Amino acid sequence: MRYVVGYTATERGRDALFLACSIARTQGASLDLVIVDPEESPYTAVYPPERTYSSLLARQLRDWLDEALALVPADIEARGHIRTADSDARGLIDAAEEFGAGLIVVGAGSNGLFKRFTVGSVANALLHAASVPVALAPRGYSRLDPLSRITCAVGERRGAEDVLEVACASAARRGLPLRLLSLLALDAPGDAAVEEAQLHISDRVRRAQELTGGRSEVSGVVAQGRTIENAVDELEFDDGEVLIIGSSRLARTNQLFLGATASKVLRSLPVPMVVVPRNYTPAPQHQTSGDPQ
Repeated sequence: MRYVVGYTATERGRDALFLACSIARTQGASLDLVIVDPEESPYTAVYPPERTYSSLLARQLRDWLDEALALVPADIEARGHIRTADSDARGLIDAAEEFGAGLIVVGAGSNGLFKRFTVGSVANALLHAASVPVALAPRGYSRLDPLSRITCAVGERRGAEDVLEVACASAARRGLPLRLLSLLALDAPGDAAVEEAQLHISDRVRRAQELTGGRSEVSGVVAQGRTIENAVDELEFDDGEVLIIGSSRLARTNQLFLGATASKVLRSLPVPMVVVPRNYTPAPQHQTSGDPQ
């Protein structure tokens, strides 16, 4: 199992790297750190490219990559790559396809409050084009220990079962607790809506227990508030937790698109988010001599 990490020599790049290490330790994955070198263009600062400039840039990128690899704990297998592409997002997507990666990890943005999200241009582009799940690290993420719990946002729309299956497989692989979450936005208390949400979450808990085969402790919670953001604010999250959520129903098959609910969740979420493409089915994992157990 391999994960692609979109790395830049910035706080956002380190946020992505630390989140990737935490998830890799949890799932037994290796990391491919990728720095994207923009293609030569008439609109770049130096065009046509000068040999000295290109040489200096290549050396600087390699130095940054070496510095990043030095931050990876010794128990995680990691490789570094420099890729040329017309955009960071395209370079990361191409790398994920080349390596058969099951996840792309990026820093969400650099302008949000501490440990909150502001989706930057690279993350936004990935959320509209990637065919594998994308993990978004909030600003200031520094955890290196394995994850402590997975929360999965469940709904009733088409594709919700796919997201649940991904969350169950991830939790069961290492025996992590799995919390299923239903978000309810109510301007005023509504017993009927809450009762319906409770019945739905109970059904999903039973389904998750079947899918995990007893390898994970499964629980469910209905969070409500005047808005989705208020509902998220009422929840308690572990420092080592991630939230898995599905792509919008507007997304094309096997691609991502961050819907209205996920966007609202992202604005209030204090932990990393993993967005799963519509109709996503993980590729079978084949063990090789170089793969971690």
